[in-house]
Amino acid sequence: MFAIPEQFSTATKANIESQVALLTSLTTKTFESVEKIIDLNLNVAKASLEESTSAAKQLLSAKDAQEFFNLSTAQAQPNAEKALAYGRHLASIASNAQAEFTKAAEEQIAETNRKIVSLIDEVTKNAPAGSENAVALLKSAISNANASYEQVAKSTKQAVEALESNLNTAVTQFTQATTKAGGKSKKSA
Repeated sequence: MFAIPEQFSTATKANIESQVALLTSLTTKTFESVEKIIDLNLNVAKASLEESTSAAKQLLSAKDAQEFFNLSTAQAQPNAEKALAYGRHLASIASNAQAEFTKAAEEQIAETNRKIVSLIDEVTKNAPAGSENAVALLKSAISNANASYEQVAKSTKQAVEALESNLNTAVTQFTQATTKAGGKSKKSA
């Protein structure tokens, strides 16, 4: 009789330790991602400042309005491309972080489910006669919860893939539009 509370106590302690390890892992990954974003932003800000200074000097050296307009147009294309590159890099960092979080969560859930099923199997060995229906109901509920989680995880993964695909399509279309606009500006110059 006393073995069941000890089993639950041991399982609860292992579950808490596992959750603390997961949170520690996720926190570490979050800080790594934030560090990458800060590094990216600092590099972009530094490069942007240098390029803005250079561009301003070029624009100030323009001899007439036409030259000023041509210089402005010539600078627009590379700036748009840099903004797209920044967006891609930022999206890559976020996507990698999301993938790591998903992987860690899936591993944690699988391990927790394995432990719960093992605990239920161990406890049901000592279950009184006539409790088979309750045990079967409990196992069925766990199985249904797992199936629901798997469906949610699959749907979330599909949504993330669709979002990434739409982002890539938008970036491609924007790049093509800026390339065409840059080509038209050069023809009219």
